[in-house]
Amino acid sequence: MPGFLSENKRFKQPTMSLFNSLKQDTLIRSKSYPGLSSQLLDEVDSHSPILPGLPDDVAKHCLALVPRTNFPTMGGVCKKWRSFIQSKEFITVRQLAGVLEEWLYILTVDAESKESHWEVLDCVGNKNRILPAMPGFAKSGFGVVVLNGKLLVIGGYTVINGVAFASPDVYQYDSCLNSWSKLTDMNFARYDFASAEVNGKVYVVGGYGIDGNSLSSAEVYDPETNSWSIIESLRRPRWGCFACGFEGKLYVMGGRSSFTIGNSKFVDIYNPEKQSWCEMKKNGCVMVTSHAVVGKNLFCMEWKNQRKLAIFDSADNSWKMVPVPLTGSTSIGFRFGILDGKVLLFSLEKEPNYQTLLYDPNGAPGSEWKTSEIKPSGSCLYCVTIKA
Repeated sequence: MPGFLSENKRFKQPTMSLFNSLKQDTLIRSKSYPGLSSQLLDEVDSHSPILPGLPDDVAKHCLALVPRTNFPTMGGVCKKWRSFIQSKEFITVRQLAGVLEEWLYILTVDAESKESHWEVLDCVGNKNRILPAMPGFAKSGFGVVVLNGKLLVIGGYTVINGVAFASPDVYQYDSCLNSWSKLTDMNFARYDFASAEVNGKVYVVGGYGIDGNSLSSAEVYDPETNSWSIIESLRRPRWGCFACGFEGKLYVMGGRSSFTIGNSKFVDIYNPEKQSWCEMKKNGCVMVTSHAVVGKNLFCMEWKNQRKLAIFDSADNSWKMVPVPLTGSTSIGFRFGILDGKVLLFSLEKEPNYQTLLYDPNGAPGSEWKTSEIKPSGSCLYCVTIKA
């Protein structure tokens, strides 16, 4: 492995030289033939090698070694580069080369709580960029899922003239090209629903529908066909719930159900192979304000108990509670982030004295908790990790 990594280092400088050379070549062709349309230029690109003088497999490896901050610029060089950078293969090649970079994508609100924006932090807390504004109307109650190195913002509701309108819209942010695009709408408009990725597909379950009624319907998104398919519904309507994936199955917990009094303790499990739901006998968390999955463990924070971290072990369906150290205000709430197999606890409010807490599931007894320098510019509404 050390030899392989040193091989990567030798590749990096030539890769950037080739990158700049081909970019310059593309600009020259555009200026030399001003009447040549971008479509014709793309046609020229389609018959050209990815990198001059190199087989495509070697060229792909070279491109994969370029630092992540250069991806948007690389995507503008030519159609072949852009297509490769957008593909699952690009992430796979970077993974095999051992050069994947973890970045945190945080939806944060400014101090006046008037406007929100997505910002990107690297593994040491450096702010790399502010994302372009999400397309469409400003929304709440939407789902956020990471799929193949891309960020999906699903559904939600928009308030117009005091009336809430559920949305079926799905938007995708390409973390490599730093751009948004529209995907196929869901079959049902919904908000305050559960959503998660399982086996390379995205599942949405329950929530409120277009008329404000609670839903039991569920559907799945296939990125290969850019289409949504309806799957078997839940046994009961469920809203305000959350979902996660374990060992190829979808777990739905928390929230409320029309067949229970108060918050639901049922855990609904969907098996994609059998295309059917079952119910776990052991109770799950209720009124969950934040959750994160690391390995086979689910980490939850409940609304009524912000000083305890609830941890679910999917291996034996067991729960344990871990005290959260006191930092900042005692009433502070949290949102979770994941970095390098550890859980970050970001403040829900702008708290000057709060230091970001970090929980290491594999830490030695008594040293699982530490503080981190990573901190968003405002309060944290959502946080996801994208490796690319």
